[in-house]
Amino acid sequence: MPTCRVDDVKSDSKPISHELFDEQLRQYVDDDGWVDYDGWLQDTARLNAYLDLLESHHPNDANWSRDEQLAYWINAYNAYTVKLILDHWPVTSIKDIKDGTAFINSVWDIKFFEIEGVEYDLNNLEHGIIRPKFEDQRIHAAVNCASVSCPPLRNGAFTAAELDAQLDEQARAWFAGFRNDLSDPANPKVSSILKWYGGDFEWGGGSVEGFIEEYGGVDLPEGAKLEYLDYDWGINAQSARRQ
Repeated sequence: MPTCRVDDVKSDSKPISHELFDEQLRQYVDDDGWVDYDGWLQDTARLNAYLDLLESHHPNDANWSRDEQLAYWINAYNAYTVKLILDHWPVTSIKDIKDGTAFINSVWDIKFFEIEGVEYDLNNLEHGIIRPKFEDQRIHAAVNCASVSCPPLRNGAFTAAELDAQLDEQARAWFAGFRNDLSDPANPKVSSILKWYGGDFEWGGGSVEGFIEEYGGVDLPEGAKLEYLDYDWGINAQSARRQ
């Protein structure tokens, strides 16, 4: 099947409910974003039912609002990431997953799902759709790559009706946990995501520092130098969670 730009897809689908995914996230993800993959592996039928729903409903501008589309794509990224992990469970890191296909650069380049007949990989979703189409800095706190240093996986699905509040909550939770250390505002230690995607935090006239201040609840003194933490690609499983 071909890959193409999201705006080229011809679909007349209507928005869907994410209740199926919400139920599973509440059951298998704790309040800090750690995932019970062992338990979820015994319950893949419900996840597959949700993925079937995603695959038959491609968002479109005619019938879907902006928030309906963004909630869909974030949920899709997170759900397909969970599927990828479960399909290869147990793994110690998502980066250990390979499919043996020549010229595949990373796990995020593996095309393993279709939405209304169009093939996608996880990079297509994040870098081809979510970031360029929606330009919201908070998405970096919402998409989850199944790793320890990722912002926590939300234990509930994103919905259009609550999306703005949910994205705010995710951004605040990201800074409140161990993945960032703002205990000394003069020497903040922050996620490498803020370096890797520094340009995204300038959308709408913003900045990395402004994002940290708004969602980290701190005032950075003039001249504060950000220290970027090493990224832990270990799996975000409850069995491996930090004590």
